[in-house]
Amino acid sequence: MRHDQHGVPLTAATPTAVAEFDRAVDSLLHLRADVGDLAERAVAEDPLLPVGNALRVYLSVLSTDPQLVVATTDEFAKFTSLADPAAMTETERLHLGAAGRLLQGDLTGAAELLTEVSARQPRDALALAIGHQLDFLLGAAGSLRDRIGAVLPSWSVADPHFANLLGMYAFGLEECGHWAEAEQTGLRAMAMDAADVWSIHAVGHTHEMRGRHAEGITLFDQRREDWDGANLMRVHIWWHYCLFLLEAGDPDRALAIYDAELAPSGSEGLLEVLNGASLLWRMRLADLPVADRWPALAATWPARMSTPFSAFNDMHAVMCYVGAGDERAAEELIADRRRYLGQVSGSVTNAAMTARVGLPVCEALLAFGRERYAEAVDLLWPVRRRVHEFGGSHAQRDVVQRTLVEAALRSGRTEQARVLVGERVSLRPDSPYNQLKLSQLRQP
Repeated sequence: MRHDQHGVPLTAATPTAVAEFDRAVDSLLHLRADVGDLAERAVAEDPLLPVGNALRVYLSVLSTDPQLVVATTDEFAKFTSLADPAAMTETERLHLGAAGRLLQGDLTGAAELLTEVSARQPRDALALAIGHQLDFLLGAAGSLRDRIGAVLPSWSVADPHFANLLGMYAFGLEECGHWAEAEQTGLRAMAMDAADVWSIHAVGHTHEMRGRHAEGITLFDQRREDWDGANLMRVHIWWHYCLFLLEAGDPDRALAIYDAELAPSGSEGLLEVLNGASLLWRMRLADLPVADRWPALAATWPARMSTPFSAFNDMHAVMCYVGAGDERAAEELIADRRRYLGQVSGSVTNAAMTARVGLPVCEALLAFGRERYAEAVDLLWPVRRRVHEFGGSHAQRDVVQRTLVEAALRSGRTEQARVLVGERVSLRPDSPYNQLKLSQLRQP
């Protein structure tokens, strides 16, 4: 029996396997791009390392790329055929149970098992980091905050990953609407660990939610050396940067950043494509000239769409198809997801996400592209209070809410538009977008 750097007992063959695993967890907490390679090195050192094999599953599922999940499923099956659960700790068995649930598509069940791990081992950094990301995929704002808040008393500033924990807590606070506290918590984390990109990201969100685009741009400019490197968040933070530029009335610079940082290059990952789609759709809603960018982005989706996996991703694929003028591809994706709902087990989290949110949103995007704005309103209005159910952040899901606002305005649904804009202005009065929509409604 060996222990990781937080004293959590591990069943490992060698000290080197533990060291490699610790390095992988450190990279996970810092969202470095080498986390996958380090996880592979840990398993190569000890093929029967339980937490190492669980980590491989966690990373593939969190990528939300079904192509990666298929390969990991086969590897995990080989491991479980050789492993001896009786020789493992209870925590390790829970991690493997969570990994198994994820491969079955049960994100909720996996998140609950990781909550149990945290109750038993509040200093298990892996359980906290993966649980936090699952809460994000589930759109569970309360859990994003409370999963971390519950264990904070068991940690101290002397712990090497305390800043990472504060960064996660800051994001949970922000998603729950505690914007001032989230900002202060995130700034504290950034002061303790400049490499904690999640805290930089969390503070950026607090500026987004309060319509403070100038402060957001300043934050990212001042901390660019810390986030614009070999980490998994750099493209997403560029996306946030572009949102601030749009709010600041500088779409030309936002488009230049899209071309330089977000546009497909042939080696882009799924996160890059998601960010690119969301940005271009916002620009489309603002009637900005982006039509020529859509075909290249749309071309990256077909292989990823062959296996239903994420309703949130489906939405972005439909955005790309509609933007590129390929209505047939959008129709086929929507029809495939309808068939999927008739075949999939009810324990698969994505099934409920698709039925309750994903399909109506995808259908609304297609209707919007066809200029059937009233139809888009009819599809989005009933689901507007539960869009969080298919995951993502408030900032990411706002593209759906803005589509609803634009559809209401363009279809002449003035009363509904007034309700929507009134809600937005009351929550974020300093947002230039919200004030613009308010002024449009006031025009005779």
